[in-house]
Amino acid sequence: MRHGDKIKNLGRTKSHRDALMKNMACSLFQHKRIVTTLAKAKALRVYAEPLITKAKENTTHQRRVVFSYLQDKEAVKELFGAIAEKVAGRPGGYTRVIKLGIRPGDAAETAMIELVDFNEIYGKATAKKDEPAKRTRRAGGAKKKADAAPAAEAATEAPAADPEVSGTEATEQQPS
Repeated sequence: MRHGDKIKNLGRTKSHRDALMKNMACSLFQHKRIVTTLAKAKALRVYAEPLITKAKENTTHQRRVVFSYLQDKEAVKELFGAIAEKVAGRPGGYTRVIKLGIRPGDAAETAMIELVDFNEIYGKATAKKDEPAKRTRRAGGAKKKADAAPAAEAATEAPAADPEVSGTEATEQQPS
């Protein structure tokens, strides 16, 4: 039984797994998105998100803690600079894992892991606010026809009033 065993071993020794996570985290912070296998992406999310949370508090102690994990000055600088600035208001969930399908060579399931705030496609910056919401033509057409039918019948039944004739004379001139 595997009670309490939450580590994803990825078929590697501890030292190899630590080196893999360091390199992938540094690449993620520098490039903002990387493509890898699904298992590695899920393991990287668990490794990288606490580092991003630490980067939100820009102190010497936090920089040293993060540097002890990454061992890369450029990645630490990027993490505490641009990344920490963008994720300042976000309470968690800094990364997104998107499945890409299988790799032809070995049929491994691939995935892209990216930093959520650096994707312009899903971001709020590209949403057009002055454009109205798109409408579908499915269910709305039957309602409009049903509402328009009684209004059209009422318009045809009511007599058209002549603008030259006053209201009292119009009632007198109509045959009953």
